[in-house]
Amino acid sequence: MSPVNVGERLQQLRRRSGMSMRALAAQTGLSPSLISQVEKGHVTPSIGSLERLAMALGVSLGQFFAEPTPSTVVCVRASARPQLISTWSPVSIEALGPLDGAGTLEPIMLSMAPRGRSGLCPALPGSEKFALVVAGEVRLTLGDTGHLLRTGDAITFVPATPHQWENSSAGPAQVVIVTRRVFP
Repeated sequence: MSPVNVGERLQQLRRRSGMSMRALAAQTGLSPSLISQVEKGHVTPSIGSLERLAMALGVSLGQFFAEPTPSTVVCVRASARPQLISTWSPVSIEALGPLDGAGTLEPIMLSMAPRGRSGLCPALPGSEKFALVVAGEVRLTLGDTGHLLRTGDAITFVPATPHQWENSSAGPAQVVIVTRRVFP
């Protein structure tokens, strides 16, 4: 698995959009200092923060993983999946398909060690999502409502409220999440 340099990608996307760190911070609710630390590779943002940054930059979460590819058929080998590993929580996300922003579906694998969660703060509302728990037991919190999901359980939702994933089992948990990308 090849790790993605989120800081370099963030800086590249921010500069491409012509946005300053302060402007990006104002749009995301994150501090300019945090954005600077992410760009320098000193910290890794939570998935929720990464979603906020992507939304503010007008790109999908997948565009943090890959540049657009010229082919409409892309095979992502298990040994070569782009991966983001959190430095603050025992969580990683892996790209399961072409995440270049060209398609309508963005599949990822969220892997969480016990007590791992998708962010310190819930992710912002967004587009339709489908999730399948492939290992372990997780809790999906949508606003004030919690959904306990076990291996084999699936859920489809449009997060109208902030949402957060948390591993509630004693062992590792994995969830495949497919997000339907909404085009502007």
